[in-house]
Amino acid sequence: MTKPPDTFRADVVAGLSRAAKELPCKYFYDEAGARLFDRICDLPEYYLTRAELEVMGSHAGEMAAALGAGCLVIEYGSGSSLKTPLLMSRLRYPAGYVPVDISREHLYASAAALAARLPGVEVRPVWADFTERFDVPAVAAPVRRRVVYFPGSTVGNFGPDDALRLLTGIAALCGPGGGLLVGVDLRKPAAVIEPAYNDRAGVTAAFNRNLLVRINRELGADFDPARFDHRAFFNAEHSRVEMHLVSREPQVVRVGGAVVRFAAGESVRTECSYKYAPEAFRRLAAMAGLEVVRTWTDAHHLFSVQLLAVGS
Repeated sequence: MTKPPDTFRADVVAGLSRAAKELPCKYFYDEAGARLFDRICDLPEYYLTRAELEVMGSHAGEMAAALGAGCLVIEYGSGSSLKTPLLMSRLRYPAGYVPVDISREHLYASAAALAARLPGVEVRPVWADFTERFDVPAVAAPVRRRVVYFPGSTVGNFGPDDALRLLTGIAALCGPGGGLLVGVDLRKPAAVIEPAYNDRAGVTAAFNRNLLVRINRELGADFDPARFDHRAFFNAEHSRVEMHLVSREPQVVRVGGAVVRFAAGESVRTECSYKYAPEAFRRLAAMAGLEVVRTWTDAHHLFSVQLLAVGS
């Protein structure tokens, strides 16, 4: 079993020490954060999950045919594996399924549920941070090709340089003949995008503030989450949603032995979610040695699932 490297304290202190404070969004997903995100996916404003499920429901058979028989499917950030059965149940003789996630409890619960649902498929969960190197476990069946399945819009949480590094790593992991099936949220008007990150029920705000709750619990910090407001907006220049926690007043917080000062109105950026025009994502993939082979979208062209092939 691979254990994620313990860099939480160092990453938090480094991020809060910058002139423009930020925290890595991967730390949203403790057990409470994972549950809150599951609730977000069911919100009426959150178009992404509905659009992706529409794509998978309509085209998973075509995707499975394009991937071919004997695939070892390695899912990055598997979470609740909501879309995975739509793909796995249509594959011909899959060699196995390897879910990879940083949230341990969520990972093993969803892996067990999928194994029960697909008894003929060997399921080998890996508790790891997929942005770091991890070992792919061996499976009993012969593997014709490795395919990374990266659903949701998580690829959009990486800035251009980090996204290129991630995609290059996926190409190396899969090797020649391998592939990547990835969810990519498409660029569209801010009026459509912004409500998905500012729901009326306040679930996204709770998800955002839960990061401070986790820092308090695991690093002995003394954040008062109620003294921070949730803010999310579409930055058209960079084609990304930015999510922030904004200090309501001047305050001093102690984190991991460091003293962090906030001015009134000062923010901590907690997430970026890039929205791609199709050609922009194609160019990024090509730089990583990946070629876009097929693209499927929902009826309103809000969201895409794209099949990329590793170059020889």
